[in-house]
Amino acid sequence: MPANILVVEDEPAIQELLALNLEHAGHHVLRARDAEEAARLVRHALPDLILLDWMLPGQSGVSFARALRQDERTRNTPIIMLTARGQEPDKVAGLEAGADDYVVKPFSPRELLARIKAVLRRRAPQLTDEPVEISGLRLDPATHRVSARGAPLELGPTEFRLLHFLMAHPERVHSRSQLLDQVWGDHVFVEERTFDVHIRRLRKALEPSGHDRLIETVRGSGYRLAATVAV
Repeated sequence: MPANILVVEDEPAIQELLALNLEHAGHHVLRARDAEEAARLVRHALPDLILLDWMLPGQSGVSFARALRQDERTRNTPIIMLTARGQEPDKVAGLEAGADDYVVKPFSPRELLARIKAVLRRRAPQLTDEPVEISGLRLDPATHRVSARGAPLELGPTEFRLLHFLMAHPERVHSRSQLLDQVWGDHVFVEERTFDVHIRRLRKALEPSGHDRLIETVRGSGYRLAATVAV
């Protein structure tokens, strides 16, 4: 699935090459030449992944990565560090600063795309095209189809995104605000009662097969999707 990727790179030629390859792969690209510009973009809308160059004018990529990890809003945003520093101590420093992966320049576009896919699969599985199945409920992001024991189900686009996120993170409790950020984006204001309407619609769509019982309300905390409930 397309991801919103922020490329933080001060070399114009490298930034352009990265953006072209990412866009060719179907991703949406935001660009920044330094940490200050990147921080402004992140404040406006949280990206799905950040490609972060180590050597930036002003604040270094490593320092910016640490700042992102210290902020609750960006703590879990996937970061891939890009750098010409390939020595083991440098890799360790990048990973300890909070990077999820570390790619040494020069690298092939194919390798980078594979690394991005692997990080998203691990940190944000709802952004991949891999089907997920729980207790006979199957969701295929590539075809945008949902079925219950082989029978197709009809879901609206918002309910589909909500179900995909919950199925990609089974047994985890998510607050309303977390689900709002993941499904609508953290830069979009949605009233909580609007969210509750979509939860009801999702449960109603799953009700005929009994899969509505997979979506559990956790009093005082939010919602989770059970992974082992018999339906």
